[in-house]
This record gives sequence, C-alpha cells and structure tokens, in this order.
Amino acid sequence: MQRAEGSVLEIGSGTGINFPYYKSVTKVTAIEPSQFMIEKSIKRKAISSVQIEVQKGSAEMLPYPDNSFDTVVVTLALCTIPDPKLALKEMARVCKPGGKILLFEHVKMSSPFLGTLQDWLTPFWKKICDGCCLNRDTVQLVIANDMKIIRKTSFFNGLFVELEIRK
Repeated sequence: MQRAEGSVLEIGSGTGINFPYYKSVTKVTAIEPSQFMIEKSIKRKAISSVQIEVQKGSAEMLPYPDNSFDTVVVTLALCTIPDPKLALKEMARVCKPGGKILLFEHVKMSSPFLGTLQDWLTPFWKKICDGCCLNRDTVQLVIANDMKIIRKTSFFNGLFVELEIRK
C-alpha cells in the first residue's frame, strides 16, 4: 500500500487485511460484495490510521462518478469477479487521469505442466473458494483493455503478479 496515493478505492476489500497498511493516503473507500466479509473487516477498519469507508457493491458496476480516485487497489480479488473485463473498465473509469491501478493477483502460470494443473483444478476450486479462478490470465486481460502497465513484478515462479497501471 506504499504506492497508493490520495483518494483510494479498494476493490474486494474482504476482511480488511490491507486497511492497517494505508499510511500516506487521504481516504480509502472500500467496496466488497460480501456482507459477511464487511462485518469481518470492522476490527481492521477501527485500527487503521486513515479514514476508511466500506460499502457493499460490485466491481462490475461501481457507484462512483468518472475520475473519482487517485489510486485503485485490487489484492487477490480480480480472480473472483465474474466479469473481470467489465471490472477493469470500471476501475479505469473511476481512476483519475494520471492516476494508477495497483493489482496483486495470482495468475495462470506459464509452465505447461503447472498451467494445465491450474486449468484442471479451477472448476473444483471455484466451488469451494468463492468463485476464485486459479487460471485467470490477468496480464492479458489488462492488455486487452488497453491499459498501460508501467511496472510488472512476478513472484513464486509466476504464480503471483504485481502490476502498476497508469490511466
């Protein structure tokens, strides 16, 4: 969360695991589709050093005007969003010109064996892990949405990717 600046929108905030890490931002607006997760995030919201507002909602239909946020943050949530293309378009819409979108996601691995294993496991995994797609090609989705990746870092042999995208 160190690269987050200004007014922040966090997509799929879950249990609020990121909340304590926001330090140099003016405000965080978090959107989460699960009421259960929102209730779990209350403790972390209370100990955050910045103002955090949590709203129930969907990443595919963000209830905010165009160009509302300096930074959009998504941490291990894009894999569960039913329509990730639409969600990325919505993120770009609400991000201010010159703003950034910060993504940290697990992705389909380039290793043929591991990528095939992810393909095989995904239908079962989705059923037990709230719709999570192990084999989502997030980088390709970003590129297909004409978004400019300015920084990409891979972790654990390409299982995780961290992207910084400029609007």
